[in-house]
Amino acid sequence: MSSKKEEAIHSSCDHAISYNLTAISPLDGRYAKKLTPLNTTMSEYGLINYRVLVEITWLKTICQHPLIRDTKLTNDELDYLNNISQSFDLNDAIKIKEIEQTTCHDIKAVEYFLQEKLKSHDSLHELIPLVHFAATSEDINNLAYALMLKDGRNTLKQSLSAIIQTLSTMASEHSTLAMLARTHGQAASPTTLGKELANVVYRLQREYNHFIECEITGSFNGAVGNYNAHTIAYPSINWLELTQQFVEGFDLSFNPMTTQIEPHDALAQLLDSLSRINTILLDLNKDLWGYISLGYFSLKKQDSETGSSTMPHKVNPIDFENSEGNLGIANALATHLARSLPISRWQRDLSDSTTLRNLGSIFGYSLLAYSSCLSGLNKLIPNKEAITKDLENKWETLAEAIQTILRSHGFDNAYEDLKLLTRGKVITKDLLHTWINQQELPDAAKTKLLSLTPGNYTGIAAKLAVSYINNKQQG
Repeated sequence: MSSKKEEAIHSSCDHAISYNLTAISPLDGRYAKKLTPLNTTMSEYGLINYRVLVEITWLKTICQHPLIRDTKLTNDELDYLNNISQSFDLNDAIKIKEIEQTTCHDIKAVEYFLQEKLKSHDSLHELIPLVHFAATSEDINNLAYALMLKDGRNTLKQSLSAIIQTLSTMASEHSTLAMLARTHGQAASPTTLGKELANVVYRLQREYNHFIECEITGSFNGAVGNYNAHTIAYPSINWLELTQQFVEGFDLSFNPMTTQIEPHDALAQLLDSLSRINTILLDLNKDLWGYISLGYFSLKKQDSETGSSTMPHKVNPIDFENSEGNLGIANALATHLARSLPISRWQRDLSDSTTLRNLGSIFGYSLLAYSSCLSGLNKLIPNKEAITKDLENKWETLAEAIQTILRSHGFDNAYEDLKLLTRGKVITKDLLHTWINQQELPDAAKTKLLSLTPGNYTGIAAKLAVSYINNKQQG
């Protein structure tokens, strides 16, 4: 969809977006302005627009076939047909909805709208019988939704890329900042802040690659998937080949084997991938919330914000909380659709028709969550002093290193000895060094252990973070 067209639609919606206090969904009310990138794609307007595009493209396809018409469409006729979809706007969508009030059928309303458009042209009015030729509603709808998904995915890709890039930058900047790790909420062997962020980047990038590679499929094969009407009218045409070219012309994958409906297996796969991305971000939001509460991060203050109606001092991690809540809603919807859409009674039922209308909500809640997460990331300020101080007080985290060195020198009860010394106790540097000096170890081994601190016992954490981030950026 052209940028000028989007601007015009967004402009005409501004007033409604600003004051739509009667909206049932917060996506169309409170958060509407944050979701303008999806207004023209994942909305009712977007669906109607894609339907018109599919119908026009199908009309051009069959009208150019030599076994259906002796003459090809002229440049003037092609321009007129192309302009119907290219100039499609809210007024056109409203006209179609008005027609639907009479037809009580959304696709038939699009057909009648196009017939009216052709009536006003000197020659194209002869093509009216070929509008929606041999097509069923599902032929139009499955391609319209496929185009919606393709454009909607491109919008989410931009936001996800921004999150991955921001986390990558943070991981590189803080690759060597030693930090206390926690397993089961308890102090564990040290890590670095950068490596923990790089873990998230790795997970996100992997699932992001899967998400953008997921096939988006489409079919165009008639009432029950057998080209019945097509072949009875024009038996000499290779309809399978023609419709494959037609579907692939939209940059979609062709599905030749369906009942009346395209079975939504590929859509379910895409929604499952999106759910996994959202789950990774849920994990990130919860971890960052926890680190903020520990004082590992402070948040950039927004002078106009109010953290609490009664406690003026508060700067709350609301972005991560908002992201967490909206990711949960997105995943609840996505999971339901992924499980229900591939199931249809016999050759067709309408359970998918009403369910598919919630695709916009899934993408809307996801985009809203990504925006909040990115906003939160951009407010984070690592508190190096607090991170370092917390780690310096945890000398017991060196117990792993000590017992491993002891094992390497043949100590049979190394683990048990360190367990007795450290478990559930406050361990100081002096206490630990005294114990090390009492062990019968080679001087080199003792020197190695005595040089250890919680801050330098991080393995190759810094290398992992930097190496992975550099490789990702090069790739």
